[in-house]
Amino acid sequence: MSQPITVLVVDNEPGYADLAGSMLEREHDAIEAVAATSADDALAVLDRRDVDCIVSDYEMPSLSGLELLERIREDDPDLPFILYTGRGSEELASEAIAAGVTQYFQKESGEEQYALLANQITNAVSQYRAETELRESERRYERTLTTLHETTRDLMRAETKDEIYQSAVDTAGDILDVAVAAAYAFEPTDGVLAHAASMRESRELVDPEMTFERGEGLVWEVFSEGESAYYEDVQRTGVERAQTLSRSELIAPLGTHGVLVAGTEDVDGFDETMTELLHILAANTEAALDRAEREQLLREHDRTLTAQNEELTRLNHTNEIVREINHGVAQASTRDEIERRVCDRLADTDRYLFAWIATNDDDPPTPTAWAGVDAAYVDRIRDDGECAPEVGLVKETLATEQVQVVRNVLEADDWSPRRKDALTYGYQTVLSVPLVDDERRYGALLVHVPGVDAITDSEREVLGELGETIGHAIRSVEQTRAMLTDSRVELELTSYDERLLVNRLSERISGPITLEGVIDRADDEVVVFVSVPSTAELGPVMAEWASVETLSAVSEGEDETLFELTLSSTPFLDVLRTYDVQLREATAEDGTTTLVLEVPQHVETRSLIEGFQNSYPDTELDARRETTGTRSARQLDTYLEERLTDKQFEALQAAHYSGFFEWPRESTGEDLADALDVSPPTYHYHLRAAERKLVTLAFDGGSN
Repeated sequence: MSQPITVLVVDNEPGYADLAGSMLEREHDAIEAVAATSADDALAVLDRRDVDCIVSDYEMPSLSGLELLERIREDDPDLPFILYTGRGSEELASEAIAAGVTQYFQKESGEEQYALLANQITNAVSQYRAETELRESERRYERTLTTLHETTRDLMRAETKDEIYQSAVDTAGDILDVAVAAAYAFEPTDGVLAHAASMRESRELVDPEMTFERGEGLVWEVFSEGESAYYEDVQRTGVERAQTLSRSELIAPLGTHGVLVAGTEDVDGFDETMTELLHILAANTEAALDRAEREQLLREHDRTLTAQNEELTRLNHTNEIVREINHGVAQASTRDEIERRVCDRLADTDRYLFAWIATNDDDPPTPTAWAGVDAAYVDRIRDDGECAPEVGLVKETLATEQVQVVRNVLEADDWSPRRKDALTYGYQTVLSVPLVDDERRYGALLVHVPGVDAITDSEREVLGELGETIGHAIRSVEQTRAMLTDSRVELELTSYDERLLVNRLSERISGPITLEGVIDRADDEVVVFVSVPSTAELGPVMAEWASVETLSAVSEGEDETLFELTLSSTPFLDVLRTYDVQLREATAEDGTTTLVLEVPQHVETRSLIEGFQNSYPDTELDARRETTGTRSARQLDTYLEERLTDKQFEALQAAHYSGFFEWPRESTGEDLADALDVSPPTYHYHLRAAERKLVTLAFDGGSN
């Protein structure tokens, strides 16, 4: 750019305005920087001299950058004004654009920012001067402009950038009568200027495969500088003939879009009028390209909004289905009824083709309920066994406890056996949802959907939550069924694992150790009653272990001593808690513990044993027995859990496990109060309340 650019740099940071001005002058020879340290100083400078561009900070004491812009726009609505600020946000950017800034530029570290800023300044000033010259030329060449506007009407009506480029070069050929007119568009991905259009008469002179890379040729130089250039004789520029289109060339940048090139075979083939006309055409072309780009963004935005609305509608529909399923599941009284209602409701929608549930009670997992598909499909899954792709999907779902999606059955690995079925039934997407409750896994719900990758992330999340609801419902009905049945399962386990607390304890003392009882308290605190030989000294042993918080002797007999231990929760107790298992016996000696567990019928023993072995690998199953308990005992347990408060239940448990009810008593109320960290009167109050409710049940049959 031959004409100098006076840039007013406004920044209240001491020395920053001078520094920024110096860096801009270094980056571009045409820039002459003037510094101002406040908005008031900037207004004073504008009163004294002409300025081509203002670069202003946003946050300043008296007037902000946008308030300064408002004052300046009162005198000059088009003067380039670049908001150059360290405060970057979408809100500020939107406010700046709405206020009419020419550019919004965020401060960064390093010298590269000044090169970018200098380019923005030159582009803005070039556009400003072009617009000024355009207004002046309108007064000088009214007839010519009228003709130009008429001939460029198609340019402004063009809908795509390709149409705009072609219209621009055709118009240039018509009004300038030149041998060459071509447009080159900037490709941001490749960083090159590529051929976009050329007028029909010059296509033999213009190579459509030619591109201009960074720093290559006059075309790139004009684009990077952002300023039109006229070369009377390109041979005198020292540029290779292959990088030029004709003998004399007039090149006009199209903002960030590219350049417009006009050329003649004669030296100095352009006069002032032709130059003015091409500048106007370039400005109109740039405006048309800006408009087309904005309209394209709006169209893309509309498409995005349409897709989002469709997704929202689909999600609302899914939520409605899930609400209906939740209502039906809440009313179901058996697991079979829950599974049947879930499958029926999902299959009874236009969204999903069919659904089925696979239980992990069997190995491999097999379908137990289905809807929307014939039994022949289910039989094929059962017949294929481990080779069925659905079985692999279910196993992956249960292993990760995460929703899994096969996005396209027709292209997915291992799903080739189902290609014909997918085409027959019309599905391509398969969703697998784990049915879980805390750490329990009941199986998986599989849903078959038409279309490729037809499950959205939101829908996937909603169906994942449905799987948890189904898991909770299955556990609830099975717990209820367990309370009404006499049948139980008794497991006998032997553990040699040194991580088990009683095993470690039995290795340190001589003789058998019996776990008398466990009280599960709040805040993951557990009280354990342990009987050891009277000769054993637990104090020195337990003092070394961080897992034991407190230790106290409850009663001392001739052969045994009963100790109370307060522990933090352990994996052993977590497993019992998760699977609703009752610990009936636990005896340890010489690093080996024998455990007898009472397991409800609804609990999958294989999962229970795997859960125990995950924490204590060196554990074996010795025996599995079916037992029959008395209905009255189960009813008593239920009564106690429902009628006693937590404190009353703890008091009763502690008295039972510590031998309080033996004669002579093995412990006192004061001992137990200390163990539970309450006062003796409080402990006796809770114990007597529990005893009163228990006696009421015995004599009055459970009446109040």
